[in-house]
Amino acid sequence: MARIVILGAGLGGVIAAYEVRNSARKEDEVICINETSYYQFVPSNPWVLVGWRERKDILVDLEKPMKQRGVELLIGKAEKLQPEEKNILMADGQIVPYDYLVIATGPELAFDEIEGLGPHGGYTQSVCHIDHAQAGHDAFEEFCKDPGPVIVGAVQGASCFGPAYETAMIIETELRKRKLRDKVPMTFVTSEPYIGHLGLDGVGDTKGLLESEMRERHIKWITNARVKKIEPGQMIVEEVNEDGSVKQTHELPMKFSMMLPAFRGVPAVRDIDGLVNPKGFVITDTHQRNPKYPEIFGIGVCIAIAPPGKTPVPVGVPKTGFMIESMVTATAENIGEILRGKEPTHEATWNAICIADFGDGGVAFVAQPQIPPRNVNWSVSGGWVHMAKVAFEKYFLRKVRTGKSDNVFENAALNLINTHKLKT
Repeated sequence: MARIVILGAGLGGVIAAYEVRNSARKEDEVICINETSYYQFVPSNPWVLVGWRERKDILVDLEKPMKQRGVELLIGKAEKLQPEEKNILMADGQIVPYDYLVIATGPELAFDEIEGLGPHGGYTQSVCHIDHAQAGHDAFEEFCKDPGPVIVGAVQGASCFGPAYETAMIIETELRKRKLRDKVPMTFVTSEPYIGHLGLDGVGDTKGLLESEMRERHIKWITNARVKKIEPGQMIVEEVNEDGSVKQTHELPMKFSMMLPAFRGVPAVRDIDGLVNPKGFVITDTHQRNPKYPEIFGIGVCIAIAPPGKTPVPVGVPKTGFMIESMVTATAENIGEILRGKEPTHEATWNAICIADFGDGGVAFVAQPQIPPRNVNWSVSGGWVHMAKVAFEKYFLRKVRTGKSDNVFENAALNLINTHKLKT
């Protein structure tokens, strides 16, 4: 019998728990550790920010589906991973041993890297967590009583740009609905070298599509931006030249702001030699295994991926939903092979399917693989994208509630667009 532990129950962790349970032997034990008893659908947080969703709409209680699928849910905070001892020290003093470990923690949000950034003691909102989005909604409602300049974007070192674009467009849509748009100058501030870079050097014509959306919505932008400091009512931003020198310093007025932070590895795994890089992200090989500790796998936002190219301001690489699911499937299949005395053979495609909702439209893209050069490099915009995002939200939440990580309809749709999770 083997004891397999999944650390984290976000998008990657909760699906990994189900798929590892499927691939493991009947006698093997599967445990999922998470700080809370619920799963939150983070892609819906921009909707929460403007009041289009409530907390209860995007949370799933995990205890019932985990139990039904034969997965033990252990609720608590992991204090420190001890890979030499093959165990996890919990904050309450409990020690959780493992034979195999899947790290799916997601990131720590590095708000502290910039003065005044973030919802805790800072002056900007966040959509990275349901608690942040709820607090942001309260702040947004107050803002609408006395509107003024809005700044949305992503700071230096950020790697998740899609939600920044979504939040800017969704806020703009909501302001138009409330007949307040004419009172709100909007600026998009991003570390990307150009609009639509997305940490991926663009996908298809995301540059043209997103620039067009911003022009249509009268949203100004500053790229190659380095946020220096955020004060009450003001954001100080350096616009950087290609050689890294400062082109211009902007003192931007603001009454409401949502800025995505940079990510780093969580404290439980940070500073473990051979396991993580200097930023605390888990090092993995083509089979999602750590080279030094082959019994440890990494999936999702917590793993280390090198950027596709150098940029004047640091830009990270996003780990999109389908890309993460491909890592999950490869990991589950490889663990199944190892448990049966075989060498792992499965590799994730890291293909990406992304739907970015803009409130009354949006942009969708397919990248195969997500990191260039690509076999497929396609993007499109249209009103249908908003409805597609709504449909996907409902589908994925149902998938989590039922504990079924895959079904025949999903596989048929993926085959139709020739997009797969595993390399063949």
